[in-house]
Amino acid sequence: MTYEQTLQFLYAQLPIYQRVGKVAYKSDLSNTLVLDDYYGNRHREFKTIHVAGTNGKGSVSHMLAAVLQKTGYKTGLYTSPHLKDFRERIKIDGKLVTKEFVVDFVQRSQAIIEKIKPSFFELTVLMAFDYFAVEKVDIAVIETGMGGRLDSTNIMTPILSVITNIAYDHTAFLGNTLPEIAGEKAGIIKEEIPVVIGAKHPETFPVFNAKSSKKNSEIYFAEDCFQTNYGLENFNGKQVFYIKKNDKDVYPQLELDLLGTYQHNNILTTLCAIEVLVRKQHFTFEKNSIYEGLSNVGQLTGLRGRWQVLQYNPMIVLDIAHNENGLTAVLSQVKNTPYEHLHIVTGFVNDKAVDKILDLFPREATYYFTQANIPRALSADILAKKAKRFGLNGNIIKNVAEAFLAAKMNTQKNDMLLVTGSAFVVAEIPYL
Repeated sequence: MTYEQTLQFLYAQLPIYQRVGKVAYKSDLSNTLVLDDYYGNRHREFKTIHVAGTNGKGSVSHMLAAVLQKTGYKTGLYTSPHLKDFRERIKIDGKLVTKEFVVDFVQRSQAIIEKIKPSFFELTVLMAFDYFAVEKVDIAVIETGMGGRLDSTNIMTPILSVITNIAYDHTAFLGNTLPEIAGEKAGIIKEEIPVVIGAKHPETFPVFNAKSSKKNSEIYFAEDCFQTNYGLENFNGKQVFYIKKNDKDVYPQLELDLLGTYQHNNILTTLCAIEVLVRKQHFTFEKNSIYEGLSNVGQLTGLRGRWQVLQYNPMIVLDIAHNENGLTAVLSQVKNTPYEHLHIVTGFVNDKAVDKILDLFPREATYYFTQANIPRALSADILAKKAKRFGLNGNIIKNVAEAFLAAKMNTQKNDMLLVTGSAFVVAEIPYL
C-alpha cells in the first residue's frame, strides 16, 4: 500500500471517535492490552510523561516537549486529534513520523486488525509506542485522547502524571458532575508516581487527594508551586510572564509564543511539572533551555490552533476551543481585544451541549455558521436555528473554506475575524 492508501484504510476500516462519535468508543482496555502484547510492550523501553485534562492538555504536552527538546533529550510527542496531517499525532523532536513507518506498521498489523478489530485510536497509540521504541527516544510526552482511566494511553507507567484541569466535556462517557469527571481523569495516577494538578477546584480537590493517597503518589498543585502576573504581548509578538515562587522572582520576563491568555494556567502547570522532574526524577534543566523552549513552542513542536493569529489588519484568529470552559476563556480574550466589528466562523460536533455554549457568544457579531466535513458534525442549518434563539444571526455556509473566505471578504481592516468551535472546523481553514 502507498501512504495515501494506508490512510484510506485506517479511516475506512477502523472506527474513529473524532469522526463518528460514540460508536467508536471502547469502554475498556482489553483491545489495547492485546495490541500491547502483540507488539511487545514497547512503551516499557523509554520514559514517559502522561498528560490528561479537559482543556490545556495539548498545550502543556507541547510545552513540556519543547523544553525537553531544548534541554537535549530525544523527545517523543503523541497528541490528538491532528489538524491537517495524520502524522501530526506522532512526532520526535518536532518531526512528523515518517510515511514509510506508518505504511510498514499498518502492513505488519493486518493480522491483529482482522482478529480484534481495534479502534483508530487504539491502533495509533500502539503505533506511537512502537515508533518511539524503534527510534530510541529518551522520553515521550503522551496526551490522553479522552478521560484517563479507560484511555488507551493508560496502559503505561509514566515517570510523571499531569492533569491540567477539569470541566464539563464528553459527559456521556465521563460523568455529569465535576467529581465524576475528575475521577475518570484521576485514573492515570499510578502507584508511587508523582502527579501534578493544573487547577485546584473545591469539587475536584478531594477526588485527586483521595486518589493520590490511595496510590501513595505525591501530589503537587501548580498554583502552589508557582504564581504569575500576566504580562502584555511584547514587541516580538510573544506573551511575557513574571513567575514567582514564595514571593520571589524565579522566572522573570519568561516569554511564551502561545498567545492565548488562558495559557497562564498551562505555563504554571508546565513549570511545576519540570520542577517535579528535577526533584523526583533527577532530570537536569538549564534555565536558558526552559526560556528558549517556552519562547518557541510552535516552532519546536508544530503546535497550532491555540489563539493562533493568522494575520493582523484585519486580525484573524483561530482557536480550537470547543466546550464551555474553553470558549469562555477565548471569548473573554476576544472581549478585551480592540476591533470595530467582530466576525465569527463557527461550527460544532453534534454531541456538544450547544445551547450552553451559544449563550456565551456576543450578540453583536456577524456569524458564519458552518460544518466540518465529518459525519459527527452538527448541521449548519440546525446550528443557525439554535443560534437565532440566542440572538446570534448570520449566514449559513456549509463548506468551512467557503465560510472562511466569505467572512474574510467582509472583514474590514480594523475588524476581527475569529474561527472557533471545533478542531475540525479549524483544520479546514485554508492557509493553516
